[in-house]
Amino acid sequence: MDGTLERVEVAGSTSASLSGGDESCDTDHSDERSLPLREFYPYIRCSLCNGFLIEASTITECLHTFCKSCIVKHFFYSNRCPNCAIVVHQTQPLYNIRPDRQLQDIVFKMVPYLEEDERSRICEFYKLRGLEVPKPVPAIGPVKPPPKRKDTLPQSVFTIPSELDVSLMLEFVGAEQGIENYKPLERKYVRVSGEATVRHVELFIRRKMELSPRYKVDVVCGDHLLERYQSLREVCKTMGKNALQNGMLVLQFGLVLPVSK
Repeated sequence: MDGTLERVEVAGSTSASLSGGDESCDTDHSDERSLPLREFYPYIRCSLCNGFLIEASTITECLHTFCKSCIVKHFFYSNRCPNCAIVVHQTQPLYNIRPDRQLQDIVFKMVPYLEEDERSRICEFYKLRGLEVPKPVPAIGPVKPPPKRKDTLPQSVFTIPSELDVSLMLEFVGAEQGIENYKPLERKYVRVSGEATVRHVELFIRRKMELSPRYKVDVVCGDHLLERYQSLREVCKTMGKNALQNGMLVLQFGLVLPVSK
């Protein structure tokens, strides 16, 4: 679309006319002026595809906005913002993007036929693959939330990702004599993936308590000393309900000195 042909009304100017050498104000005052659409390109175009924003999605860490499909593809091979290179998330950058429906609504209003064209592409996408076109086509613009029912409890604004399926409670049982200069574990409740191993838990404890590499961390569940290679899902299955407290897997750990040979 040629930005030189499209213009946008912007508040801030007043028109006046001169006739017969006498200055007189036009009776039809206007508080708007027109600007070429291209002057708004830095705010309504995606820097990854250079097209107008579609399903505008904003990174919560730096507030830079991109097309949803563009930023999702980018995060397949990078965890940094394409514009400012800030680390969005160490392992799951997709957790820190949010839909910007207000900005998307502005883009659709500023660029004629963009919304209609995008809806047509969605229909064509389904038809080319022999799939049934959803009715209605999924909305791209602002979506009104469903009315809240008075008989239901308000939902949390934070949704826990499904892959983080194990809740841990870490209990520090003490350190062997001679071990010192370590920080207390302030965060004893952790939610992690069941694929994580006891070794991952040990590394978490070492980092948070700033332990010396020469100290050994023994992790115990019930009366069983756990092996480093065991996954937390395996521990849950092996130990059963006896290892759970209020739905959380209870792991106790202590600090010991390595056995000298």
